Order: sequence, then C-alpha cells, then structure tokens
Amino acid sequence: MLVTAKRLTLPARVKALTVPLPAGKHIRPDLDDDEPAVLWLSKTAPPPGLWEELRAAHPTSGLWPLLLTPLEGDAARPWVEGELVPDDMSDPASHDPADLLSSWWAGSETGGGAWPGLAPAAGPDEAAADATADREAAALLASRRQWRLGLVAAGRGADAPTVAGWDGPANHTGDTAEISAVLRSWEDRFGARVVGLGYAELFLSVAAPPATVDEALRIGAEHVAFCPDTLNDLPLDAYAAGLVDLPAWHFWWD
Repeated sequence: MLVTAKRLTLPARVKALTVPLPAGKHIRPDLDDDEPAVLWLSKTAPPPGLWEELRAAHPTSGLWPLLLTPLEGDAARPWVEGELVPDDMSDPASHDPADLLSSWWAGSETGGGAWPGLAPAAGPDEAAADATADREAAALLASRRQWRLGLVAAGRGADAPTVAGWDGPANHTGDTAEISAVLRSWEDRFGARVVGLGYAELFLSVAAPPATVDEALRIGAEHVAFCPDTLNDLPLDAYAAGLVDLPAWHFWWD
C-alpha cells in the first residue's frame, strides 16, 4: 500500500492547519470507524480562494486540496458514503509510466499503430504550474457543478487519488497507483496538477501544454492510453488539435 505523508495522521494534519477551514468531517473507507480517515470533506462548496491557499500551504501541511464533485444524480457518492478503497492500491513509485502507457496503448481499441513513446518534457516552471492550478480551481468552482473541498495527506498532488482510495478508473485499471504514476510523470514533464476528482472524472491543470499539433499528437496518444474514453468518438488528430495551448485536461472513465 502507498505510504502517505509521514508521521502525522490526516486528522492531526488537519488540526494543525493554520488555514481556516469551513465545516467538514473526516471520511473513512466504507464509513468504518475501525479504518483510518483518508479524506477530510467539507459540508458545502469552499469559498473562492481557499483551494489556492491550501495548495500554497501544502509544502508545510502535507495536505493536498481537491475539488470533489459527486456522481450525477447521487450527491452522496462516492465521497460522503466513503466509497474509497485505499487498501486496494499499490505504490505509484513501483510503476513505470512509460511501460504502463505502452501497455494500455497496445490494448486499446482506439490506439493505432506503434506506440510513439512518451512525449518530450516541456520544462515547466514551478511558479507557472502553481498559478495555472489556481486558475483552474477558480474556473471549476465558478462552473455550475456541485463541489466540495477535500484534503488528502499526500506528498504530492499526483498521489492524492491513490492515497484517498479513489477508484474512478476501475473499468480501466483496478489500481489507481498506476494512474498516479502517470500523473507524476505529467507533473514533471508538463507542470500538470491534480485539481479535482469526480466519481469517475479527473480534472488537471497543465502549465506547459503542447504548443503545436505535432507535439499534441504525442500527448494525445498518452491520453488515449491513459483514458480511452477521452476521445469521445473523435479521431486522434482532431482530439490532439484541441490540446494545443489548452491549460486544463479532463478525463472520464466509462
């Protein structure tokens, strides 16, 4: 199982926060009191600016903020009901993202031709990555979706879905640590940040998106391998064209 941010438990970290929080509660897997809490969840939508403040505090708090939206038609799932399975997850560090993406590409009905390999790193700037994440969080909150704030004791945002035990991509992989392994790579190569999660959705900010269609084709292939449903019946070249200069990536697993 993945080792979370060291030493302090999630409740202890939340208690030690210097950033004021709205009303909320700790969520345990299956709401089992014998299980440790893996998620702090606000009762209502967070106020503007709070996600950004918590993101900035992460290096000292060890808590990664997430904007969380429920399953359409059921506001309690998965967050309020604790539909979380952290014990089913491995460690992202034990997976090679290039191997994962190559394997998924080969097994995908939409993957065509030989696997092109990982797209080159874009050399993202950390300050730009943080600023882009803050803008995406504000944009998501301004949308008409139902949002709550979540906090997870994760060393980096890429690991937060795994630490929380989120299994939104279960129809693609039963181990969210594989998803986090790729997210780590995207953090490093493109300045991606995990901003939000839905029942089976993932919302990322991207500080260094592809600048040309040729660059986008390589990244588009990674997206298809990572989440085959992302094409939504588009051909790869049309999908890739939409990635040029796009500062946010959204994935949904059927």
